[in-house]
Amino acid sequence: MKSSNFTKLFKLLSVIVLFAGLSTTSLFAKTKKDFKIAWSIYVGYMPWPVIDSQKILDKWGKKYGINIDVVQINDYIESINQYSAGKFDGCAMASFDSLSIPAAGGVDSTALILADYSNGNDAILSKTAKTVKELKGEKINLIELSISHYLLARALELNGMSERDIKTENTSDSDMVAAYGTDDVTTVTTWKPQVSEIEKIPNTNNVFNSSNLPGEIMDFFIVNTKTLKDNPAFGKALVGAWYEMMDLMTQKNEKAKEVLSQMATDSGTDLNGFLSQVKTTHFFYTPKEAVEYVNGKKIKDTMKFMAEFSFNHGLYGDGATDYKFVGIEFPNGEVIGDKNNIKLRFDDTYMKMAENNNL
Repeated sequence: MKSSNFTKLFKLLSVIVLFAGLSTTSLFAKTKKDFKIAWSIYVGYMPWPVIDSQKILDKWGKKYGINIDVVQINDYIESINQYSAGKFDGCAMASFDSLSIPAAGGVDSTALILADYSNGNDAILSKTAKTVKELKGEKINLIELSISHYLLARALELNGMSERDIKTENTSDSDMVAAYGTDDVTTVTTWKPQVSEIEKIPNTNNVFNSSNLPGEIMDFFIVNTKTLKDNPAFGKALVGAWYEMMDLMTQKNEKAKEVLSQMATDSGTDLNGFLSQVKTTHFFYTPKEAVEYVNGKKIKDTMKFMAEFSFNHGLYGDGATDYKFVGIEFPNGEVIGDKNNIKLRFDDTYMKMAENNNL
């Protein structure tokens, strides 16, 4: 009997140890050492390749015992699609696109860094129209269902018009300048540096731009929520490296000129050309400013506008009955939309750490 009881006890203990081992393995399987992030060419995203090439990210990664690979994707929407497909742990993207692509597609994402807002970088440019009202009947080339489409819709709305008054044609950002150079294309909606190139073409009118929507077209650095939750070191390294670069960019010295010149080169322009883009970009250079903005009323109103646009344009799919289909959570716990389907989260935890020098 004793032998039988001992055998049973041994088997029971073996099962417990095995289960504990599996649980521990499962727990550790959530943490990672190697991460990949994506960026594409746009003034608000250009700090990332320089953070990489200047070894700033390596320094922060080493501090937290991780590696972060920084990858350029030539096509902006493709970078977001690849992030949404799980090929990247984070990606630089505009506010609207973070909602309409990964969040609408069911990917739970967190806005880790509020980087900037466009203050003239995004624009409607035309050979034929000088005002928004003159766009009636025009065909407008843009990336359909992107931040450019949102800008166009807002411009029309503010001028008592709607998308029924115009036609749109989908055009990649990488093809926009060439398309505008043809006789078939008269009006485009795009962003810098394409805007800067197109404005060099004679008789081009800047009909409407993002400075008419101050604080509305924002840029985030988005990360997968589960990845961030399981790997806080990933968030700390990214935020630490970002604000180190923001500090460098604001210095009046040769190092600042060096990093800005490198951003210019990486984006295909010279220093003056890049500085003209910076001039029409409101960077949140300090974490304090970013934290204040992400906790304000303006961002909530804007994200509600974007949710309504996404629903009205079918981006939430057939199952959505209204713009509240996707939940958007803010740092104070307030949610716009479905609390049971939160797919976009604004988390100021790491930016507050930077603000308080706790990284």
